[in-house]
Amino acid sequence: MSMTEAIHAIYAEKTYRKPVLSDSASKLALEDSSWADGLRGIAAVFVMSSHMVLAFARYIVRPADGLHAHSSLFQKPFFRLVGQGPAWVALFFILSGFVNALKPIKLARAGNIETAFSNLGVSSFKRPFRLFLPATAMTVISWFVCQLGGYETARNSDAYWLYNTSPKPSRCWTDAIHDLVYAIRTTWTYNPDNPYDQPQWALLYLLQGSMFVFTVLLLTINVKPSFRVATLVMCYFWSFNWGIKLGDPMVGINVFAGILLVELHYSRWPLLLSPYSQFFAPPLALIGLFLMSFPSQFQPWTYWSNFLLEACHRIAPVDIEISRFWPTIGAQLLTLAIVVSPHLRRGLSHRWLLWLGKISFPLYLLHGSFMRSILAWMLFHRQTLKNIEESNGGVTVIVLRYPLPGIPTFLVVMPVFMVILLGATHLWAVKVEPWFGWITDRAQKTMFAKEQWPNLTPNGRNRTA
Repeated sequence: MSMTEAIHAIYAEKTYRKPVLSDSASKLALEDSSWADGLRGIAAVFVMSSHMVLAFARYIVRPADGLHAHSSLFQKPFFRLVGQGPAWVALFFILSGFVNALKPIKLARAGNIETAFSNLGVSSFKRPFRLFLPATAMTVISWFVCQLGGYETARNSDAYWLYNTSPKPSRCWTDAIHDLVYAIRTTWTYNPDNPYDQPQWALLYLLQGSMFVFTVLLLTINVKPSFRVATLVMCYFWSFNWGIKLGDPMVGINVFAGILLVELHYSRWPLLLSPYSQFFAPPLALIGLFLMSFPSQFQPWTYWSNFLLEACHRIAPVDIEISRFWPTIGAQLLTLAIVVSPHLRRGLSHRWLLWLGKISFPLYLLHGSFMRSILAWMLFHRQTLKNIEESNGGVTVIVLRYPLPGIPTFLVVMPVFMVILLGATHLWAVKVEPWFGWITDRAQKTMFAKEQWPNLTPNGRNRTA
């Protein structure tokens, strides 16, 4: 048995599947890319949990209760990931770069350059539709709920994230229409802001990151993989600089990291390293999760976060957003560990995680409005307004708010709310998303040449879009 055959046998034994052999061993890792859906589903859940933390457990944002003071369990590394929104958003950008680059790079490595160019053109056309249509629909729904007073309980509660992201109803329906147009427009402008659905701030940058992917691949799809990798590495470090000018310095490095992971995914290295991945991939993933735990505030309060803060000052580019630097690097290390580990890939390909991945975008869009309406009502509908002290610019003021209920109420309400939310997101993914795909395909059919028309199902809806 040759060395290559021995490596293939070990890979098959470790992954409990027969490796797909071809003229090039670089195609072997292609057979296990579903892990990206599982990881995306986990990231969506943790983005939602970070908003829960900001609403009901803001102490988790701090790494300790004071300078070198005691840290509770969920303020410690790893456990505090439930409140680390920036780290999980970074994973969204990495996976965006990874998923958008998978097919064109596969085609390019197979020598189908013209098909790769065509795929990039179609994908770059579809991407704005697939982000804009569901986001706009959710904005309209949230706007309507707001005008009917559905957010008033949240706006008057003592849950920070809820009252801080719950707008008042407009004075009249004429003003309401104007406010709706403003919300839709400012979601897609520089320094995005959507008063009716705050989490949509990231959508402009997701679209921007997708365009980075399509642009750099259009320029490099016809070159050898080694030169494409070299170009991507230069773009990775260069984006630290020009990313600041574009509003978010972390977009470029994450999407370029995602494309680099695709190149690694198709190379022979995952196959060659798989016999040893069980020894180095878990520690690498733990390092990534540790860095993702870096707090966004009060970093000097603990020794571990202060150490990372000082290291960031020494090695990070000037004007970088410190609170997101280490979480971003950690997210990239975590995805690197997954790509080189068949065990982690298989674990993230579990059918329940794949289901979470399927509903990840609807969950991202719906959870904010559901928290400000249904969850707020379930938690506070029996509460009465009370005087609560708040600090406003260093001045203590008294405001009337619904106080947070006790832990028993949370233990009863949260499971019920999660069933409602996950059921609604599943229905959105199954019943609503296909219509956005159909509209996108109809637009493609209208604007593209006939040979590039999408294949529609007999009832005119492309359910796989």
